[in-house]
Amino acid sequence: MTSSSTAYATMPSPVGELVLATQGAGLTHVEMPVHGAAPRREHTSAFDPGWRRDDALLADALGQLSEYFAGTRRTFELALSPRGTPFQLKVWEALRAIPYGTTISYGELAARIGNRNASRAVGLANGRNPIAIIVPCHRVVGAGGKLTGYGGGLENKRLLLDLERSVVSG
Repeated sequence: MTSSSTAYATMPSPVGELVLATQGAGLTHVEMPVHGAAPRREHTSAFDPGWRRDDALLADALGQLSEYFAGTRRTFELALSPRGTPFQLKVWEALRAIPYGTTISYGELAARIGNRNASRAVGLANGRNPIAIIVPCHRVVGAGGKLTGYGGGLENKRLLLDLERSVVSG
């Protein structure tokens, strides 16, 4: 696969059809439908000749996501290659440190990256996370635990949090 070639796969999930993509070095995207619409990325060769379906290349990621939705996986062991600004990458790395089944506020996430006053910027970076679920942006909530903003819709955010809480509580 050339560095500009993108391989993708899709999978059904409780939050709708997921689109996974890689350019070979690691997972670059896990996207879900927004409010019942198709995922944002055009992911078929009919729309983008640089994208080609390759379920075998993404088999490990597909399997780990299936285990997550079945409640048998709490952490992901995948190479990731998100693309973003240095600030976004810092936020996305901090998201990966939020334990399964727990939530933190945008303010707490800002403090974790060393800038208590950056909660709005953290929220924007969180909203641009290209690797949903695996980089768990759904675990960030508003002050007081209120569910706020989620690219996949608040119903899906609630579904993911409820799934994790039910697994943790046994």
